[in-house]
Amino acid sequence: MLAVATPLAWPTLMHSPLYLSGLVLHGLLLLACFVTPWERLGQHAYLAVPVLDLLAIGLLRNGASPLLPGLAILAIFPVIWLSASGMLTRTSIVLSAVGPMLIMLPSLSGRFPNLTASDITSTLLFPLMMLAVSLAIRFASVHMRIQQRQLQEKDVELRELLAASTERERLLQTILDATDVGIVAVNSEGGILLTNNRQRDFERIAGPRESRATAEDQQLIFAQDRVSPMPAGKRPVRRAIDGESFADYLVWIGTGPDQRAVSTAARPLMDDGGRFSGAVIVYTDVTGLVEALAANEELVSNVSHEFRTPLNSILGNIDLVLEDVQGTSPLSARRLEVVQRNSERLLALVSDLMASASSALKVHPKRTDLASLVETSIGSAQPQAEQSRISLVADIQSPLWAYADPLRIGQALDNLVSNAIKYSPGGGVVNISAQGSDHGVRLQVKDSGMGMSPEDSARVFRRFFRTDTAREAAIPGAGLGLSITKAIIDGHGGDISCTSNPGKGSTFTLTLPAPPGD
Repeated sequence: MLAVATPLAWPTLMHSPLYLSGLVLHGLLLLACFVTPWERLGQHAYLAVPVLDLLAIGLLRNGASPLLPGLAILAIFPVIWLSASGMLTRTSIVLSAVGPMLIMLPSLSGRFPNLTASDITSTLLFPLMMLAVSLAIRFASVHMRIQQRQLQEKDVELRELLAASTERERLLQTILDATDVGIVAVNSEGGILLTNNRQRDFERIAGPRESRATAEDQQLIFAQDRVSPMPAGKRPVRRAIDGESFADYLVWIGTGPDQRAVSTAARPLMDDGGRFSGAVIVYTDVTGLVEALAANEELVSNVSHEFRTPLNSILGNIDLVLEDVQGTSPLSARRLEVVQRNSERLLALVSDLMASASSALKVHPKRTDLASLVETSIGSAQPQAEQSRISLVADIQSPLWAYADPLRIGQALDNLVSNAIKYSPGGGVVNISAQGSDHGVRLQVKDSGMGMSPEDSARVFRRFFRTDTAREAAIPGAGLGLSITKAIIDGHGGDISCTSNPGKGSTFTLTLPAPPGD
């Protein structure tokens, strides 16, 4: 720009050898920037350009003085270049001060000895300003390089974390796909966060054949009867999104020969603030187990039914014989009574087997006075209690209304009271107490018998379960009474539990709903 402007604006400068030398040197430096193979030279080689640039500016400034003394300010460009390069730190700082000083000295020497304070100040102030600029740029460059290094380190760290996270995600997905249960994680809106191959298989089975939809509300999910569509609010994912936590929730998916029984369980996901953020639902194929249980119940029911008919015939004929004992010897009569007693016991066992084999006990609840049922149960058990030296004590207000099937609840009470007497072989007391509340009726049967361990009390409602103590004491029973009792209470929508300790007796507590409107 100076070469173009000089002939027009300052033609006298065309006769200045120093000025013209500065222009030529600038041109040569500009040409060298393009034609020199800098990549083949050392890493500091290109710093020759700003150093020579200081020389060229010195020639321009001193050749144009006093017409253009302000050309010295052009030294800011090589100073910036040297300072920002980050190379030869000390040399760059020295050149940033010495170079401008050398540019200013020739004009100062031309005025010697008529120097003024202003001349000296301007000569010294300009190099100091360039030095300040150099230091500021140097500090800024160092800080920038430090930040760049930190960013590079952070970038490396983030890449390592990303690689580790990707590896963990791949490992997690491999583990999930290797499991034999379906797993799906959803957010609070029901969107799928994570699933595995087994769950996708379940979704293909449950989806309509024409669309194979994966949305739960479009899937073929049925209740335990295998034909009634499950309401949307009762489906596993919907329940989980609503914040429920459940286990062993049985549903049927799909239709036809591909229909599967699936046991589901769900647990909520919470964020750091304890707020609900989603849920994990697990699906387990239990078709084989359900079908095996159904076949077992059908076998027990059929066998029990076949036993019942000949037993009734045996008991009927024994009753007829015992009604006319005049033609029978006393020994034969006693033996027939033994046959009758054991046949009645066998018939009771068959009845229990048939009841336990029923997939669902039918209950017909209505407004029922529990106090009268307890009184009837105590009256029936009184002879057995007296024979075992057991005192039966009832603490129940009358009337005590509950919403229950009197026949079934009477059966459950008979089972509990009979067990309390049977498992108190050394005598004692059996307490039957009950009290009502706004939500229902709570009834307890407490004995002072042999008791059982907490582990056994947790399994006491399983079919055919008997404790080791009961077997060792040769106490008769098949382990069906309490399972039937639980089925009866469950059929009423109630609850039954057992607390016990060895040698300290057992307490059975059951709850029943209050009558509607009470």
